[in-house]
Amino acid sequence: MHRLTSVALATVLVLAGGTPAIAGPAPHRPARSPVTPAQPPATRPAPAPAALPAHAPVAGPADTDVLSVRGAGPFRIGARLDRLSAAGLIDWTAPTCDGVVRAGVTGDWAGVLLLAFRHGRLVEVGTATAPPHSPAGAGVGMTFAELAETYGPRGTTISNDAGDATAYLVRVGSRVELFTGHPIRPGVGYFQVGPASFVERNFREAQAC
Repeated sequence: MHRLTSVALATVLVLAGGTPAIAGPAPHRPARSPVTPAQPPATRPAPAPAALPAHAPVAGPADTDVLSVRGAGPFRIGARLDRLSAAGLIDWTAPTCDGVVRAGVTGDWAGVLLLAFRHGRLVEVGTATAPPHSPAGAGVGMTFAELAETYGPRGTTISNDAGDATAYLVRVGSRVELFTGHPIRPGVGYFQVGPASFVERNFREAQAC
């Protein structure tokens, strides 16, 4: 009975134009590639700041503010007189004795510095004006008590060999800062620097050279 029912059902489907569904493989679909997150664009490192040339000027106090045991401006202890003259930095010269030549200068230091050369080399730079000052801030016009307060144990009061003059001396290696009195008023009247063998010796021995 069950077989007759199946045959009858198949006959009805054929007559109705139906076709029984036939299972088959699923249609092929291409596999999707995995999605990779977008990467941010590569960044280039910022360029390093350009190095300053070795001769680039460095900001600092005005050149005419400081007189140290090295000298001042282009007038450096040990500099040659002929080279400074060739550069137009010497205004006048006056030979004295023992190979010493006194000189005045031009430019920003004109009327401020007096120089002494011995055998053609700069051995003393001095001034009767303020500025310039020493690196510690001492200079012409100060009292000797103020010098002592400024330098403390680094400085000392000395006398010349004749015992008729005193000065304040600060040693910096083989060189010195020397502060001497003013001829008509109390306090410092002249400030000079240079090798002790020249500056200090000239004061102690009261030599004009």
